Amino acid sequence: MTQGSGTARRLLVVEDDPTINQALADRLTAEGFEVARALDGLSALAAYDDHQPDLVLLDLMLPGMDGLEVCRRMQAQRPVPVLMLTAKVEETDVLVGLSVGADDYVTKPFSMREVVARVKALLRRVDRAAELAATRQPALTVGDLVVDRAARRVQLDGSEVHLTPLEFDLLAMLAEHPGAVHSRESLMTEVWGWADARGTRTLDSHVKSLRAKIGSARVRTVHGVGYALEG
Repeated sequence: MTQGSGTARRLLVVEDDPTINQALADRLTAEGFEVARALDGLSALAAYDDHQPDLVLLDLMLPGMDGLEVCRRMQAQRPVPVLMLTAKVEETDVLVGLSVGADDYVTKPFSMREVVARVKALLRRVDRAAELAATRQPALTVGDLVVDRAARRVQLDGSEVHLTPLEFDLLAMLAEHPGAVHSRESLMTEVWGWADARGTRTLDSHVKSLRAKIGSARVRTVHGVGYALEG
């Protein structure tokens, strides 16, 4: 449900396997969500326009237009949280998905319980980000890096850096205490809203993508512990 109202959150399930598609829709509807469905990329974009979903569950391997291109077009039109559904587990595939705006991923075969938990965690993160933006918190400055939490903008040496919503949330948390080491578990809990052993790969992939945009030396790895932002 939408925070503070009785309106159901809208989801879009994009999966070309009709059985999986229907099963996801049924389970998410039972959880109280309003669910639209699409079986291919073009239908997904049309449904995205029509239903204006709060979150998209998106299979990467779609007929015609693949999930990566679908994600690119959706994010260019209106940023939305995306949970990738993929049979691929190669890091390069995950990084490409994250670079075009996906927030998290689950690999097939997955449990419905895990998918529901990931969906709810992503929506909680969106709500928290909106609440923080509404408080008009001051910008954070770390060296020549400026993180404007109210406007959700980042500048590096005066030039704007384009981050995905989740990359921004991750950077903002690190920037609150420059030089301090944040454990993987704390980052997963605060940014993603959940933490378990399976989440570390998601976190590490986002850190790699973030480093590519702001400079690899700025995010220091403390092996066996977590990450720190350096000035």
